[in-house]
Amino acid sequence: MHLTRGDKQKAVLVVGGTGFIGSAALRALTDDGPPPTGAVKALVRRIPDASDALHGVEYVTGDLTDPASLHGVCDKVGTVLHCASYIGADEERNRSVNVDGTRALLAEAQRAGVRRTVLVSTTAVYGAGPHHDLTENERVPQPTSPTSRTRLQAEEAVLAAGGTVLRPPLVYGAGDVWVVPSLAELLRRVQALPEDGRARLSLVAVDDLARLLATLARTPDLLPPGTTHHAAHPYAPSLREFVSLLGETLGLPVPTEGLALDDYLARLRETPGKVSAHQAGLLAEDRWYRSTLWSRIGCSPGPGHHTRLSEAAPWYRKLLTPQ
Repeated sequence: MHLTRGDKQKAVLVVGGTGFIGSAALRALTDDGPPPTGAVKALVRRIPDASDALHGVEYVTGDLTDPASLHGVCDKVGTVLHCASYIGADEERNRSVNVDGTRALLAEAQRAGVRRTVLVSTTAVYGAGPHHDLTENERVPQPTSPTSRTRLQAEEAVLAAGGTVLRPPLVYGAGDVWVVPSLAELLRRVQALPEDGRARLSLVAVDDLARLLATLARTPDLLPPGTTHHAAHPYAPSLREFVSLLGETLGLPVPTEGLALDDYLARLRETPGKVSAHQAGLLAEDRWYRSTLWSRIGCSPGPGHHTRLSEAAPWYRKLLTPQ
């Protein structure tokens, strides 16, 4: 989406502009060519090399854990896309980035007169499943990890400030080092699917999520302030369906066998790997979230999972090929 000259005083600031989702959002904001000077800004901890920087994007440095470093980053900004978060087990780091950092960013946005902040959160805030065709207001979040607990607190701060919260589910595409790589590892370790792969899983391609963010950045009045929305592709495939797509697009093995969850986890524990039994167990129950946001704001959800996986295949092949 291209910015016109009249948008100069209403820049878009992408927080976490070199991250997986943030960098995709920047690409979506510049997909029609370089924007006018100062129209698209990216808050990063380190300015990217020239070969990695997007032409026309103004990169500014700052750290969410250092409020003083944020002063001025929101000047002449109309919309903030907050795509930065810490994901890990460090309780203090989760709090300093996800909670305190978000509050510091909101304070700077208020000082500068930013019109709207959009936070990229996660459906993980709901906690234990199963989640079957879940709507945004159907269930009170009950996060179970330090990351999801603090990201819910970040949501609360953004909503209180009149911002918008998006909860994407599993996000895949070029740059993904978790979703598809984890499935590839599990398929290598156990040649079977838990509960025969019947669980339905909501997913979204990062490029489609980025288009959604760009649409909201351009037209913040499409959604009422202080609201939360799922950002999943409308079709939630079963685990077996998605693994079959991985077989078609990436050549990964597609197991024909199914195992009861306890048997699957017992077999998984016999093999070393990065993916834990707890994480694998999440794939055995529905994590399916209804998402009507696309039609509400007139943004296409994209060509579908098969096409998006095919487009990302070169990235995944390079990542998954042993060096």
